[in-house]
Amino acid sequence: MFTHVVLMKFADAADAAKAKSLLEGLASTIDEIATLTVALDTLRTPVSYDLCMISTHTDADALRAYQSHPAHLEVAGWLKPRLAARVVVDY
Repeated sequence: MFTHVVLMKFADAADAAKAKSLLEGLASTIDEIATLTVALDTLRTPVSYDLCMISTHTDADALRAYQSHPAHLEVAGWLKPRLAARVVVDY
């Protein structure tokens, strides 16, 4: 299993809830997603990010297929202009 972890900080934290909904919708659309968890930060500390997404894929090729899928690209197009920061770990 290959795991993809993304933390997102939004310019407007209110966008995080819509982002969560959009990202969760990808699980039923993209076959290369084995599992998907999306969570919003609840403590909102000065060092917190607003959203954490963890997806699993059978391998790195499945992750790349997910990343290039038209549904993912559409969501990414909505997300990118709203992000203040994003960090990713793949393992």
